[in-house]
Amino acid sequence: MKRQGIINSSIAKVLADLGHTDYIVVGDAGLPVPPGVIKIDLALTPGTPSFQAVVRAVHEDMVIEKVIAATEVIEKNPGQHQYMVQQFGEAIEYVSHEDFKKLSSKAKAVIRTGETTPYSNCILQSGVFF
Repeated sequence: MKRQGIINSSIAKVLADLGHTDYIVVGDAGLPVPPGVIKIDLALTPGTPSFQAVVRAVHEDMVIEKVIAATEVIEKNPGQHQYMVQQFGEAIEYVSHEDFKKLSSKAKAVIRTGETTPYSNCILQSGVFF
């Protein structure tokens, strides 16, 4: 059994298998999962677990070199936007929500949260620790 970090076996395996520049998505309860992309469904009830709780846990266990978010989050969900800026600073790149969904098709997995606020989604691009 793991001593620390993420204990969800599906997430731990995806993180262990990531290579440099691979994508994983942390998404809200409504984000569509593209065909062929693994869905790790953590949603329990509306709001649980939250987008922020899942992003924080994954961020603690993953080397992240870039984050991609929908431009719409800036205006439509300033609280989530501020959280992402606080977590990732300058590493955030913005694309339209439609382009975000297209990029999601390249992800190794989509982690579905119970989040029900709009545009609470991000693509985490894997970096390297050396």
